[in-house]
Amino acid sequence: MKDKLILALDQGTTSSRAILFNHSGEIVKVSQKTFEQIFPKPGWVEHDPNEIWSSQISAAAEVVSQEGITGQEIAAIGITNQRETTLVWDRETSEPVYNAIVWQDRRTAKFCDHLKTAGHIDMIQKKTGLVLDAYFSATKLKWILDNIDGAREKAEAGKLCFGTVDTFLVWKLTRGKMFMTDVSNASRTMLLNIHTLEWDEELLKLFNIPRAILPEVKESSEVYGATAANLFSAEIPIAGIAGDQQAALFGQMCIEPGMVKNTYGTGCFLLMNTGKKAVYSKNNLLTTIAWKINGKTTYALEGSVFVGGAAVQWLRDGVKMIPTASDINNLAETVNDNGGVYFVPALTGLGAPYWDQYARGAIMGITRGTTDAHIARATLEGIAFQVYDIVKAMEADAGEKGVELRVDGGAAASDLLMQIQSDLFGFKIIRPKTLETTVMGAAYLAGLAVGYWDSIDEIKEQWSVGKEFYPKLEKVKVEKLLQYWHKAVKCSQNWITDES
Repeated sequence: MKDKLILALDQGTTSSRAILFNHSGEIVKVSQKTFEQIFPKPGWVEHDPNEIWSSQISAAAEVVSQEGITGQEIAAIGITNQRETTLVWDRETSEPVYNAIVWQDRRTAKFCDHLKTAGHIDMIQKKTGLVLDAYFSATKLKWILDNIDGAREKAEAGKLCFGTVDTFLVWKLTRGKMFMTDVSNASRTMLLNIHTLEWDEELLKLFNIPRAILPEVKESSEVYGATAANLFSAEIPIAGIAGDQQAALFGQMCIEPGMVKNTYGTGCFLLMNTGKKAVYSKNNLLTTIAWKINGKTTYALEGSVFVGGAAVQWLRDGVKMIPTASDINNLAETVNDNGGVYFVPALTGLGAPYWDQYARGAIMGITRGTTDAHIARATLEGIAFQVYDIVKAMEADAGEKGVELRVDGGAAASDLLMQIQSDLFGFKIIRPKTLETTVMGAAYLAGLAVGYWDSIDEIKEQWSVGKEFYPKLEKVKVEKLLQYWHKAVKCSQNWITDES
């Protein structure tokens, strides 16, 4: 078996990727397909579910074809995915009843306010570990059932399926034979009790969700079923699933309590392994399930930044300031500092620790001397500042100061961003040799389930440091940067009002 490969699918917010890994944990082949971002109204974000599927399966077919292998040479498939994004499809035809409502979507913010006023915050947090926010799947699913003709009636009759992206992909890969999710993705729906690991009747009643529409909840590393034989000329075991941030935590081998990683992707997501204990935050962080393996559930604390690398994409696509995302580094490095400019990237509201659904992006401190380079640097700093705020909240919950942070994700390739991050924290930033830790985590979970890797200890030997960053900026300058950053955040908060 160890001569075979693992196929890992990474279905993200802006693209679908497929990566083949060998037994040494090395990348053999990569394919990536982008797909359309749909913005029907301000604050609304959607994807076409059929385009999610077509981009993902074509990426998978491409890496298999490029490597010149068949499905018989693939030991297992692992899946990692954008979380909270909500899909509903017809159980018989597999056709979506509406576009996927993306995790960034804010259309249900007012309903969340209604639930807060009605006094449901504590019950929801106690059962799910989550902050009551439009970010999660429950209110998105309710919106589809309430707003699409006939959807609620079909759902109650057991004719519709709800799933996060992992569930939809497994359904398509197995031609509708498997309707399931894993505990990490289920814990992000705001419908799962993270202590019993079951769909919660009180929550289903609160959100008016029929039990018949929900998938079965499984572990993160087990053989769930096999792909339809005609997809890869063989039936391949689907054996590992985790939401993208939990997969990255596993891929970074943050397997001991207290270990922390941050993924710099479309958003930024910082997770701390808390072991077998679900630790509740007093600083607006989330308590979530990291994974369940061999009957043992591991929990994590999480802080979510809604807009990380997406701010760089906005500079590229929205204001056309840079031709490619990587060009931001060269532009930002042409100035020594931000020139007094601060960018709060609250383009879809603010996540942890602020949880302000009505905040919006703001660029402060512009003068006649401001250049595109200052704005580019302020964008990178804005990403790093948001991560700083989360780590400080996490330190307060844990009662300990951070000593290091493991980083991954596309934007982690920026030496300038990583240096800024280290300067702000005053401690070491560790970037591994392989930045593809999210998809690697999915590969590891799948490989463990089929015996491709014998143990987690064997996998640990494959993780290695690529580069370390140490603080260089004087403390007094860091304090001034943070002072103005927090001043800018206040200006961006509660921007949207009922009259807007």
